[in-house]
Amino acid sequence: MSNRPDPVVTTAQGAVRGLRQDDGTATFLNIPYAAPPLGAGRFAPPRPHEPWDGVRDATAPGPNAPQSERKLGSIDMAPYFGAGWSRGEDFLTVNVFQPAAGEGDLPVMVFVHGGGFVAGSTRSALYDGSAFARDGVVLVTLNYRLGIAGFLDVPGAPANRGLLDVVAALRWVRENIAAFGGDPGNVTLFGQSAGATVVGGVLATPEAAGLFRRAIVQSGSGLGAFTSEQAARVTRATAEELGIEPHVDAFAAISDERLVAAASELAGIDLHTPTHHDPLIGLSPFSLVLDTQPAVSVAAGLSAGVDLLVGTNTEEGNLYLVPVDKYATSTARDVDDTAARAHPKPAQLVETYRDTRPEASFGELRSAIMGDALFGAGSWALADAHAAHPRSATYSYEFAWRSHALGGDLGATHAMELPFVFDLADLPQLEGESALLGPDKPPADLAARTHEAWVRFARTGSPGWDQYDTTRRTTLRIDAEWTQVDDPRGQERQAWA
Repeated sequence: MSNRPDPVVTTAQGAVRGLRQDDGTATFLNIPYAAPPLGAGRFAPPRPHEPWDGVRDATAPGPNAPQSERKLGSIDMAPYFGAGWSRGEDFLTVNVFQPAAGEGDLPVMVFVHGGGFVAGSTRSALYDGSAFARDGVVLVTLNYRLGIAGFLDVPGAPANRGLLDVVAALRWVRENIAAFGGDPGNVTLFGQSAGATVVGGVLATPEAAGLFRRAIVQSGSGLGAFTSEQAARVTRATAEELGIEPHVDAFAAISDERLVAAASELAGIDLHTPTHHDPLIGLSPFSLVLDTQPAVSVAAGLSAGVDLLVGTNTEEGNLYLVPVDKYATSTARDVDDTAARAHPKPAQLVETYRDTRPEASFGELRSAIMGDALFGAGSWALADAHAAHPRSATYSYEFAWRSHALGGDLGATHAMELPFVFDLADLPQLEGESALLGPDKPPADLAARTHEAWVRFARTGSPGWDQYDTTRRTTLRIDAEWTQVDDPRGQERQAWA
């Protein structure tokens, strides 16, 4: 460690002592941005944290949101999900990674982790923000409420409490980040998977206006929210599982342990309605709850002044098939069933994907339809909605580098871009036949280039390629070589329109 003294920063709630790194950057862990959500407070809006006296230690990881340990077949996703629930009441916290030049108006990036709305935390290895701090960005990662406490639509409680936590964290950033050297007027909110869908929801939240200048949506969806009717089905099923009435007072009396256990028993709820399909095609009973999808709100002009970078990975769906031995064994009926879950005209959808992928196996077709149902269609809709407003810039990417994990089948799957965005592709736990990046080394400069594009976007509003518009739909394909392509998925995109 450096011989320089560990830094102390004074926030609005009190002083915190971080840890000085050898390169002069500093790390501050487990700083509260909201009060602990206890008892009935688990189902209430986030409240300000009480001030503290003296200097709070911010050198060790803190607790995270209640959650069950999450595994995904034969792939080691521990660097992504973390080690599960680290218990403790005061978990609505941020980690701050401060550049060595901790004074001045530095760009700020605020990251929202994924995990299916039920798992994940700032403790996960993939969310070490040291590379951002090294490159002059104040990086903030945050915990938010998950599962039943965070996203179940409970009568008598505000909806989308996990999203409200993210907005509260942004308010904390606005109030405090200058003390860490950051510019509160240049904040980029970014997230991946469920976290990216939350970012899309924040884009459509009027109360968040002015709290951030730019946004990055990595494998999220602007069409991923449940309607109130769909959410009510999940609420009824949860109440039945717990043996209680579906009201906030009854839920408030249930322990975190029982809530976590109940959330794990909610698979298989039919969320199809006469007017809406299940945007998560049965993979999770939790999402945002909005009767107007974020992409529709953005099309109406919400966040028209926020620059947006949005993208997906080429083989998103592989993560949900390959590690659980459903990829190579997929049949024509599996393809048809996946399309039926996702689209009002499944036969037409399958025909489109067969036309564009004539050599594809059933597993490839199933994965492609699944990935676009979960992420592709909602990302295209969000990009188109945002690009319709000329006040700010829209950019699009497709991450296409293929991992050779699990016999070469994992490919450019969901979450594959994260080690490159965080410039952590050299993490030992990511390397191996059953690890995310597989047994082969990725291209030597891929992480540096990808990370730098994200940093450049946060700093300047441009990641370094042409803007996306509703005519060209210019997209950067990120692989060993970087290629700019106009409307690369046009025929398939139109099938979801």
